[in-house]
Amino acid sequence: MYNRLVFWLAFGLSMAFLCGKAAGSTLEVMLMPGELVRGHAKFETDCKQCHEAFSKHTQSRRCVDCHDHENIARDIKEKRGYHGRIATGGELDCKRCHSDHLGREADIIHLDTQTFDHAQTDFSLKGAHAATRCQACHRTGKKYHEASVKCADCHKERNPHREELGSKCGDCHNETSWLKTSAFDHDKTKFALKGKHREAACNSCHPNERYKNIAVNCVACHRLNDVHRGRYGEKCHDCHAEKKWKDSHFDHDKSTKYRLEGRHSKVACDSCHERDLYKEKTSTVCVDCHANDDSHKGQFGKKCASCHATTGWGKNAFNHDKDTKFRLSGRHKDLVCSDCHGGDVYKEKLPTGCIDCHKKDDVHKEQQGKLCGQCHNETSWSDRIVFDHDVSHFPLIGTHAVTPCQECHLTASFKDTKPGCHSCHEADDEHKRRLGTQCADCHNPNGWKFWIFDHDSQTKFKLDGKHTKLNCHDCHIARVTKDLKLPKECNTCHQRDDIHAGGFGPRCERCHDTEDFARININNNRDTQTTTGR
Repeated sequence: MYNRLVFWLAFGLSMAFLCGKAAGSTLEVMLMPGELVRGHAKFETDCKQCHEAFSKHTQSRRCVDCHDHENIARDIKEKRGYHGRIATGGELDCKRCHSDHLGREADIIHLDTQTFDHAQTDFSLKGAHAATRCQACHRTGKKYHEASVKCADCHKERNPHREELGSKCGDCHNETSWLKTSAFDHDKTKFALKGKHREAACNSCHPNERYKNIAVNCVACHRLNDVHRGRYGEKCHDCHAEKKWKDSHFDHDKSTKYRLEGRHSKVACDSCHERDLYKEKTSTVCVDCHANDDSHKGQFGKKCASCHATTGWGKNAFNHDKDTKFRLSGRHKDLVCSDCHGGDVYKEKLPTGCIDCHKKDDVHKEQQGKLCGQCHNETSWSDRIVFDHDVSHFPLIGTHAVTPCQECHLTASFKDTKPGCHSCHEADDEHKRRLGTQCADCHNPNGWKFWIFDHDSQTKFKLDGKHTKLNCHDCHIARVTKDLKLPKECNTCHQRDDIHAGGFGPRCERCHDTEDFARININNNRDTQTTTGR
């Protein structure tokens, strides 16, 4: 290989010597370290376009001159742009970042968008720009330095002002948020923003981005918000202020002959003033306004103030405890009169027994009798129920003592609940009735997982040998409907293991034991003579 290279070099030098200048160009091509990239391919036979013989320091200058349309030389001179900032001493070594002769498809830009420091350019990424994708500003087919740094060039399509406010977006907005941040001081206009106006969005007053000839009187913007529908005129500021539309500084006590006291002080004006404020004469009689609120439907007359006050319609001066023989206590205090008094209060005589009013509420359907007060009180129908479950036929012990009533009593007909464990815990029965329904034989109310069962003492089948390691379900397979009973004969479980096919009968224990089924010991049979087997 080395000899071949020497040959071709000698041949090239000979040709150069013989053919002169034309042969020199061929020699340069032959000595070229590799193909140029696609963009420089047209210069591949003309090395002088990029190289000057015996002068490496001029190579970068040639690069800059060739790429003059990209203003690299201007950036270096003015120390701006990416190339102007990375140039050292006013000079730029292009080859440090961009090499050539790497082949047609080689990438000589080596731009890593993940690590590129955009602060080296004329446009530092701040605020929301820091999280913006490169392609949002650098369009496909365009060179990176061609991207504009003007707000309007990128945000023209999203400019809600439609360029009516010019293109200097930075006067009001910044990079943090296009919508939420604004440096514009509205107080320097003829309409200073106060109170709630400071929180209003611009387009609330400037529809369709119209900023000129905007009316400043309240009704121009708030006509739709005028709950009075023009009945109080258009001088909104006589009563309202910018702080809060619903608040009014109109003093009804001083400006009228009717003082607003109690709940009246919180009532909206239109509740009483339904017509023209300046033409109607509003009545001050309670029933004139509250006829529809009279739950008594005229039963108690029209002198509402005899019982009620302005502090609250439900609060009245009538003392039921003193003026009647039925003391109102507990929840009865919160009832309105019509809940009990359905007829003329001066003519009817109401019974005082609980069941007389609460028959429909009796979820027990009179199974517990009519003396509701034996268990319940007036505070709450379901609060502090006086009932001792331990005196019933099912005392509550263990976890049953803290179990809510409705866990066992699915209906309020308490007597319908069955006392058996399985009636409540059938879904928890992991044995699926294979061990019957007498859960208490093993479990206790202290915890479903706390169980004690001695198969040797509680059954007639002692577990020994390999039987001690069996799971209950290995023998108890079938679902039990009544009593739990299993036959004790071996072949009940081991019929498939009987290699004798029943030839020696069902009493396997005569020859086998429970330690190992394959081990034979005929001496196990105490009822027969000892026989030696093979």
